[in-house]
Parts: sequence; C-alpha cells; structure tokens
Amino acid sequence: MKILVTGTAGFIGYHLSNKLLECGNTVVGIDNINDYYSVELKFARLKEAGISKEAQNWHHKIVSSVNKNYSFYRMNLENGEEIKRLFETEKFDIVCNIAAQAGVRYSIENPMAYIQSNIVGFANILEACRNNSVQHLIYASSSSVYGNSSKMPLATSDPVDNPISLYAATKKSNELMAYTYSHLFGLQTTGLRFFTVYGPWGRPDMAYFSFTKNIIEDKTVKIFNNGNLYRDFTYIDDIVEGISKIIEKSQTHTQNRKVQVPYKIYNIGSSNPFKLIDFIEVIEKVLGKKAKKEFCNMQPGDVYKTFADVSELENEFNYSPNTPLEEGIRKFVDWYKSFYT
Repeated sequence: MKILVTGTAGFIGYHLSNKLLECGNTVVGIDNINDYYSVELKFARLKEAGISKEAQNWHHKIVSSVNKNYSFYRMNLENGEEIKRLFETEKFDIVCNIAAQAGVRYSIENPMAYIQSNIVGFANILEACRNNSVQHLIYASSSSVYGNSSKMPLATSDPVDNPISLYAATKKSNELMAYTYSHLFGLQTTGLRFFTVYGPWGRPDMAYFSFTKNIIEDKTVKIFNNGNLYRDFTYIDDIVEGISKIIEKSQTHTQNRKVQVPYKIYNIGSSNPFKLIDFIEVIEKVLGKKAKKEFCNMQPGDVYKTFADVSELENEFNYSPNTPLEEGIRKFVDWYKSFYT
C-alpha cells in the first residue's frame, strides 16, 4: 500500500514510518519542521531515515538514500493548495495524520498555532482524502479529550464534552470533523486517543525527557501536584504496532463491522497507569542517580490521571502492549546518552 504519514519528522511519525516500511509499504512523509522544539532533533530523525538536511526545500520531493520506498516533502498542513497537489500527484491508499501542534501548556501561550495546525490543517487533510479516493484516514487524537474525568479506566464511550485545554478541544474537534466526513462522504476514519507515549527519539517537551535530562545534568526536577499524578505511559513500539495492525485490516474491517457510518475511535495506551513519583524513581534506578526534586502545585490545563481502557483495540485487532516500564525507560536512556553525549 502507499501510505502518507504526516508529521514524519516528529516522534510518533518517525517510528510509524519505519514500521510501515518494514512491513513492505511505500511511505510518503510530510512535515513542516517547525521550531516548537529542537529542529535539529527533527532533522536528525530524518537523517536516520535517509533524508538529508541539506536537501530540504519547499515543493521538492526527496527520496530516501536508505530506502527507495520512502520519500519526503517539507510542507504545512495549513497550505491547502499544496496538500491538494500532493494528494493528486501521489494517490495514497491510506493516510496517517500524526502531525499536529502538540503540548497542553503551550496551547495556553499560543492558541492560534493550534487552530491553524490542528483545525485548518486537519480540514485540509479531510478534504484531500474525500476528493482523492483514500481508503482509510487514521488520525491522532489524545487522551486529553477526557479532561479531568474521575471515572477510571477511561473508555471511548465516556463523555468528552469538557476539555480543560485548547489542545484537547482541537483534538475533540478533529473527532467531530472526522465523523461528519464519514457520515456525509463515506470516508473511513479511525481516531486514536494516544496515552503518554515515550521512548527513543522522543519529544524534549515531554516530562520523562526533561526528567532524564535534568537528573543527568544535576538540575532540579520540578514535580507537579507533589508527584500525585498518574499517567498511562505507553512505549512507542507498542503504539506503532497497534497502528500497523489497524492499517493491515483497513480494507476489510469496516465491512466486517457492518456499520452505516465508517467512523471509529479507539484508546491506544498501556492500560497500566504509574504514579508520577514512582515513574521518576524508575528513571533514577536506570540512571543510577537520584533527582534533585522540587515539589510544585498542579499546572493549568493538566489532568490528574489517565488510564486507558484498550479492550476494544485488543478485541478487534489483537492489540497487546507488552513493554515493561523499566525496559522502555532503559531503552530511552540508552538512546538519550548516545545522542546527547
């Protein structure tokens, strides 16, 4: 199959592209390489995939030097004309829209970045899919849509009408927009609510990344809500394995479900939440070094607990996240040391 992966210079997009190529697919990646976090890390991911930094130009297709089935365009989702031309030229079977303006707290500082990338950009992807006979659109949603729900574990049948950050609101908007296109045009859409993804090549704005960095550099680790937070940490390989399983069944799954509207939402997580203070202890153990801790109050827009009910994904796709937290953290720390030292 020919698959578009948006956000392919990002953390999840990079790993997903690698997985899909390993499975024998042809992959086209796009990314605008914005400066929300280190562009050098994004270029380094692309370099690993055989895309040279020096070759980056707008409107120019770059073929990987290490895998002829992978190519890359530097492109903004918000540019509707460029997205339209891309779809007309490449003719994708499957689209994986992983690109987005990420981060809960940054959405308080710069809300318009989220409207442009996550709303306007997603609308452009939907339009391009429905006008170019795309079989299946798989897109990134987020556990943030659940807000501060007290019901655990979090299930896709739970109400998600009270987002507590603009980031969460844009992700819920994506789900509503996708439903509309599924209903009106028969476009098969699958939204994935990601739960705290971590691992090698991860995002520097994520807590596990900054914890590791600060412990190594003898800097203070800020621990919000006094460490009394819980997160359903999910290793990156488990995430991309789940997405790959959904893609494998793209052509038959909707028919088997016999639904009028080809629309579905799944949680994708480990279903095993860890208390934040215990999570830090795992990092300390792997590093062999204690953190200098500063306990702080809860941050605006943050949620108390995430805990994924992944039974639907398990039942329908045999999804089985099986990476123990300490093993995943060890792999991340090994990568971090090799990349930054």
